[in-house]
Formats: sequence, C-alpha cells, structure tokens
Amino acid sequence: MLYLASQSPRRRELLTQLGIDFRVIDVEVPELRAAQESPREYVNRVARDKARAGLAALAGAAGAMVLGADTEVVLDDEVFGKPRDAQDAATMLRRLSGCTHAVISAVWLLDARGERSACCVSRVRFAELDDAAITAYVATGESLGKAGAYAIQGRGATLVEHLEGSYSGVMGLPLFETAQLLRAAAIYPG
Repeated sequence: MLYLASQSPRRRELLTQLGIDFRVIDVEVPELRAAQESPREYVNRVARDKARAGLAALAGAAGAMVLGADTEVVLDDEVFGKPRDAQDAATMLRRLSGCTHAVISAVWLLDARGERSACCVSRVRFAELDDAAITAYVATGESLGKAGAYAIQGRGATLVEHLEGSYSGVMGLPLFETAQLLRAAAIYPG
C-alpha cells in the first residue's frame, strides 16, 4: 500500500491525478536548513526525512511504501519557506518581483527494500509587481502556507511571467518524476 507523508492538499490532488490508490499519513518533520547545506541538499533531506518518518510510523505494516516530498522557492541561494504572516508574504513577493527564481521539488519513495529519489528544478520569472498588486494578492489569503508566498495553481498564476520546468513541481509534487519512481517500484503502470 502506498502512503503519502504530507499535510499538503495540493500534493494529495496531484497524486490523485495518477489514478493510484494511496493513503495519507501526517508527519511532523523540522524544516530548518543546516549551516553550509545547499538549497538542493536541504529540500532533498526534508523530503527524505518526511518519507522516513512516515515509514517509521507504519512499522509493522506489511508492504508499506511511503512517498515524501518537499518544495521550496530559492532566490540567490536563499530559501523562501512559507510566510509567517501577511507582512512576511508581502516582503517575499517584493523580493521575487521582476526576478527569476528556482523552485526545487524533491520526492523520495521508501519501503522495506530501500530508497529511491528524484529532484526537479524549475525556473519561474515573476513580472514586475507594484505595491497595489502585492497587497491585493496577499489580501486573498492564498499566499499563506505556500513556499515563496504564492500558489501557481491559483491567483498566483497572474504573477508568473514565464515558467521553465514542471508546473506540478512548482505546485509541490513533480508528477513526471513521481510517476517514474512509482513505475520503478512496480506500483504504477503508467
């Protein structure tokens, strides 16, 4: 049985698109970047830690397979996590305005036989955003709980001038890479 170690409704929606059965297991994993840890290493570690925590919670469940994922927005080697509040969201959006940033999304699939992983890096360029646009977007509440303070699948799409890479990866679960991992584990016929 496949388990998704995530509290993200977007990851649940995306995994559902693959048409496979899965259950959700909520895990709590610290999301703090270590000193000298690159953004890519950080995102990979957090995704792996989520999958490992899920597998540990399911100890004894025969045939359990756990999928863990993490996605972060990165600008100039700075990781933009989820904003603390509306003011923090506005600050993030001002920094991203007119810039191209990376969105790193890592996926780990674990079971009793081992670990498999994939990482996807997309490039997103924001349009120049004035204070009125930022204030209006933050007022929707959509930016809270989202890495980088925006949701590309929602009104945040109006902030994006150009996307190079994986749309689903920017949302939080790169479906191409996830399908490849599940196919290699013989649980997705694709």
